[in-house]
Amino acid sequence: MTMKRDSLSTSLPDVAAGPHLGHPLPLEWVGMQGIALPLWLEEGGQAQQVHAWADVQVDLPDPQVKGIHMSRLYLLLDAFAAAQPLDAGALAAVLRRMVDSHADCGSTQARLALAFPVLRRQPALLTAGLSGWKSYPVRLQASVSPQGFALSLTVEVGYSSTCPCSAALARQLLADAFAAQFGGGAIDGAAAGAWLREHASLATPHSQRSTATVTVPLTQQAELDLFPLIDLVEAALATPLQTAVKRADEQAFARLNGANLMYVEDAARRVQAALAPHYAQARVTVRHMESLHPHDAMAQAGKLAGEY
Repeated sequence: MTMKRDSLSTSLPDVAAGPHLGHPLPLEWVGMQGIALPLWLEEGGQAQQVHAWADVQVDLPDPQVKGIHMSRLYLLLDAFAAAQPLDAGALAAVLRRMVDSHADCGSTQARLALAFPVLRRQPALLTAGLSGWKSYPVRLQASVSPQGFALSLTVEVGYSSTCPCSAALARQLLADAFAAQFGGGAIDGAAAGAWLREHASLATPHSQRSTATVTVPLTQQAELDLFPLIDLVEAALATPLQTAVKRADEQAFARLNGANLMYVEDAARRVQAALAPHYAQARVTVRHMESLHPHDAMAQAGKLAGEY
């Protein structure tokens, strides 16, 4: 005789419902990490599916309850992923359902973190019709508690940074070599141009790939608006990483780097100033992966409510 699924479930042992043999203490958070999840995003009028990794937990305040119902969280998360596109309201709703699903455990809080890359096609700086894909790491952290709903959006933007000190030192070497070559007399323009084409790179400033990681709080009614946030950051830094390039685009990128020499302090302040008119709070962390040193340089500007 084949047993119905409900009958089979009730006939299986449930260790979690047995007596508490461990230490009866409350736990701040219990749940799962690294759950693979397909999500749909709508950005710039277009939808794209992303492969996300989810961390989800509820609190366990009752010391007499042995454990939570992880399968309930998983199934709610699965249904949430199927009901996309992703927005702040959907995050708030699924978190409240998670708390409700654990009323028998005394849970009053739930939190969910989603990490995924968002893809965007970027045109070349000069060459018409030339473009390529860029990936931006994104992290959403949402929580619900008796105090309400909280959501923050974090995005990482890559750019290039050229050291102002290194640039000044390289220019001095070039100036000294130029003076030694041409002295203090009249200079033939063609000869000077030919010399510069051959010798102007006798010393070059050090540049490095860099990242700006920006976190902003959002309300339940707010749009995620990933691309506008990315645009603000890239415009402030002026040297965003490129994808497909030809020589003209590479030359234009070199010009942008030369016109935007910056230390980490400069970069952090640039981004902070660009975000201020649009976000009441923002945290900006910049990292320059040094080519001169075996360590990185970093700077942080701003903080979110409750941070030290």
